[in-house]
Amino acid sequence: MSILPAHADAVVIGGGVIGTSTAYHLAEAGVNTVLLERGGLGGGASAHTAGMVRTYFPGDPHTGQRAVRSLNAYQDFARHTAAPLALKRLGFMALFTDEQQIADFETGHQAQRAAGVRVGLISAREAARLNPLLNERAVLAAAWSPEAYHVDGLDIVRGYAAAARNHGARLFTHTPVTRIDDDNTIHTPQGRIKADSIVCTAGPWSGEVASMASVDLPMRPRTMEMLFTDVPPSAHPDLPMTMHAASGLRIRSWKDRILLAMGAPKAGETRDGWLGRIAGHLGTLFPALDGIGLHRAWTGDFDASPSDTAFIGEHPTRRFLYAAGFTGAGLCQAPAAGEQLRDLLIAK
Repeated sequence: MSILPAHADAVVIGGGVIGTSTAYHLAEAGVNTVLLERGGLGGGASAHTAGMVRTYFPGDPHTGQRAVRSLNAYQDFARHTAAPLALKRLGFMALFTDEQQIADFETGHQAQRAAGVRVGLISAREAARLNPLLNERAVLAAAWSPEAYHVDGLDIVRGYAAAARNHGARLFTHTPVTRIDDDNTIHTPQGRIKADSIVCTAGPWSGEVASMASVDLPMRPRTMEMLFTDVPPSAHPDLPMTMHAASGLRIRSWKDRILLAMGAPKAGETRDGWLGRIAGHLGTLFPALDGIGLHRAWTGDFDASPSDTAFIGEHPTRRFLYAAGFTGAGLCQAPAAGEQLRDLLIAK
């Protein structure tokens, strides 16, 4: 006998931060909602991020606009979910090492501000004041956005999941989707369920889920490895997240260590070669970290689109909605993504 109900207005596939946000927003709006998660809630990409929400995304004010909307929701999270979030402001800084990066920032600055993003250009000296590890002489200037916070992504998932249940949603974990029929009947090892609308929020597996419904999502899942340094010589507990615009290297304080990321080894590149590239950037930009030991923290796969920006929408001929391609920034956009999917579904 199936443990699943026979029918739901909406079946959300994927129980990370995007999926639980969507389930909450749908259930709050009175939609009969079921969520299916292949593992545990928040066990996929949501568990493998750097635990930051920010609003500034260089060159991408559209993502920034969703992130601003989402940050406002997080700051009001407890009122809606009865689950307060421990948001700790750290700020976000992008380091510019050539004149073109500065010119690109200035060209796009008005669009960022129009999207509600608080960001401005600061000098290398001011950047070094905000991040004392920074070698002032290694950069020309930086973009500084104070609206960036540390948060535990699993707190967001748990808060949305509990609030979704309180509004009547039913959430099923360890229930992978194995087949989707043309009539939106969804098959799992625990039984099957007919959905008026399917909502795909399956992170790196979104392309696979969509293909079961004969929907093409141009996903390019990407691996990200997070690293810890050894304990540095001096404590810096409140470093902002700092990104080197040229290489994508990002660092931030994490308890008594430094957490950093720069993707993963390229095709054909050895791990030692990749670690050597990271060490080279660290030595140039942050001299106090030159030669410091680097250790694997965790590794995760992230959903990415060809443009590295999320796509949220619906299939033109069947009741299949999707939100995917967040490229590790799902925490920053989850409330707005859930609202957008709710609005799309209710309008159908």
